[in-house]
Amino acid sequence: MLVEIKDISREYTMGETVVKALQGVSFAVERGEFVAIMGPSGSGKSTLMHLLGCLDRPTSGRYCLDGTAVENLPDKELSRLRNHKVGFVFQTFNLISQLTVSENVEVPLIYMGMERLQRQILCTQMLRAVGLEHRAKHRSNELSGGENQRVAIARALVTQPDIILADEPTGNLDTKTGNEIMAILQDLNQRGTTIVLVTHEIAKAKWARRLIHMQDGKILRELAGAEIQRLVDLFQELPQA
Repeated sequence: MLVEIKDISREYTMGETVVKALQGVSFAVERGEFVAIMGPSGSGKSTLMHLLGCLDRPTSGRYCLDGTAVENLPDKELSRLRNHKVGFVFQTFNLISQLTVSENVEVPLIYMGMERLQRQILCTQMLRAVGLEHRAKHRSNELSGGENQRVAIARALVTQPDIILADEPTGNLDTKTGNEIMAILQDLNQRGTTIVLVTHEIAKAKWARRLIHMQDGKILRELAGAEIQRLVDLFQELPQA
């Protein structure tokens, strides 16, 4: 099992108020799965994504990533685990505007201490995989939103992580471009990459093989296969505001 979450809770203190962002969440992700986490704003899905990516720690509960118990790791070990095991794709791309496309993709490899020639080889391979090898010397402000997200995917892939966490990766894109990005993620999954997608859009969740529906910091239900498609169809039949 690649991801094992057991009775995870996360609380934040805001003044005199305790916010329970996650309440006793448990689930697992097998290697090679494509899982969507869906829910409205405030459901806890982004908090869960931060915990999965080792960007935060749970208040209580247990999280194992590829057999390693994460919750009590020292910061240095947590950072090493994150850099080697997890790739991130964010809604806002998070590219460095002063760097070229290829330099942006190389950034995680620099943190890993990889030598320059090997970095360049891997960078070229990843840009080719997302169809952007010809844009390697351009900067992000010279690219479209969809191209910038492809660069972000290449950057996430370059360390050959065990899992890619995609947090609303199509949120800033039009429908056509968003579907192109989802098709890339689906293709990566079909080639063996484990993907966890956070989204509030049911139309995007349908690309996944399994759907975890969250509400108020808890898992409301889990759906798979034809059950996801039936939920999509139901939402499409509802009158649009």
